[in-house]
Amino acid sequence: MTGQHLGAALVLASAVLCGLAAEAAVVTYPAPASEALSSEYEVVAEGKKVDVYTARVLDPPFAGKQWDYGGPYAFANFDMAGRVTVKVRAKRSLRNTIVRPEYPDVRLQVEDEHTVSISFGSPRKISVEPDGRKGPLLLFANPMEQEVPKAGSPGVIYFGPGLHRPGRVEVGDHQTVYLAGGAVVKGAIAAHGSNIRILGRGILDGSDYEWRKGPANFTVGITGTNVEVSGITIRGSSHWTIVPNASHDVTVRNVKICGGRVQNDDGINPCNSQNVHITDCFIRTDDDCVALKGLDLGHPNNNVENIVVENCSLWCDRARIFLLGHESRAAFMRNITLRNLEVIHFTMTAFLLEPGEEMRLEDVRIENVRVHGEGQRELARLKPTVNQYMQNKVPGHVLGVHLKNVKVYGTPGPYLIQLEGADAQHQVQDVTLERVKVLGQEIKADSPNMQVGPQVEGVRFAP
Repeated sequence: MTGQHLGAALVLASAVLCGLAAEAAVVTYPAPASEALSSEYEVVAEGKKVDVYTARVLDPPFAGKQWDYGGPYAFANFDMAGRVTVKVRAKRSLRNTIVRPEYPDVRLQVEDEHTVSISFGSPRKISVEPDGRKGPLLLFANPMEQEVPKAGSPGVIYFGPGLHRPGRVEVGDHQTVYLAGGAVVKGAIAAHGSNIRILGRGILDGSDYEWRKGPANFTVGITGTNVEVSGITIRGSSHWTIVPNASHDVTVRNVKICGGRVQNDDGINPCNSQNVHITDCFIRTDDDCVALKGLDLGHPNNNVENIVVENCSLWCDRARIFLLGHESRAAFMRNITLRNLEVIHFTMTAFLLEPGEEMRLEDVRIENVRVHGEGQRELARLKPTVNQYMQNKVPGHVLGVHLKNVKVYGTPGPYLIQLEGADAQHQVQDVTLERVKVLGQEIKADSPNMQVGPQVEGVRFAP
């Protein structure tokens, strides 16, 4: 290349880089004046202050129990485009800060004892952890909002910036609930009907209610068709958080669940529902992050079918990341896909597949999952069972489970994969493990992590 051409190329490259930098944009949403913000963290994104909220962990009577991992934590939302740099300042030392999960386009730099900068190449949801599970900062970098509903438009229930106490919000056919950025809505939303949207950048807050004493036994309840929940943050549920119940064609997208305040605060529980898509979410709960249930509801189709959970980050303080089978007496729970997931903290068995009451749990794919291990005993358990949650005291069936590209990294531990049938009529059948690795070691039939009990047929280890 000639000097003239090289000079032109450098000028062009410089212009491109300057253009990329110029495209960086951030939108922030001031919190209501009544909100008690974090006294621990300060966040500035591209020179703009981002208000930092707090979330409680284990209210009484649960406080101080064995599952208490360090008290309250913080979270902050902003919208972004381009490459964005965020500065985080804290009273505590940030020298040993770790970001979970790791993304190639998210870069952490420690600037001094109390300051780090984090650059985002794309919208991400991360946990900024100076001391592991103890008091982290959750940063939710959202994409820019599109097609924002307007207050006063037909069919729109609009909550603008500020504090709202509506209690239980009833939503029907062709309605939209919009929580604007900077809105904190104390209550629950009950959606019944078709073509319903629950959207925004605001916070739906259940943390004023005692355990199981909120305006509903959910924070977002769905009974309907073609329902979308997108963009909002849900804090401190007093019971189950998002519950699609006897529904189909439901999408939960870019929802941030900041739970852990009470037991029974399950993140997302599709019950007797079909065609449920959960994507791009961050879920922190005390109880199960995602639990599929086939309750006895008396509807024409009680099955749990065609469920996809993908591109999510998951954190469970006490229970399971995924629970499939408990409280389920539907005929089938099938065609379940769990893929492209980051498990950043868990305690009990991460993937618990325990059908009972003759339910057939079949065609389950668990693939492209990274699990941050902290020495836990169990990674997965596939076992037809009978427990206290079951009305008919008979086991179920497990058929056709495929684990592919599942990787555990972190601290050494047992990380057992347990397969065990109940009897000759209630077996575990047709299980494939393909490139499942624990601390770099691929799981084979003779691996110490692998425990295969009686009444198990058709276990394969694919290369």
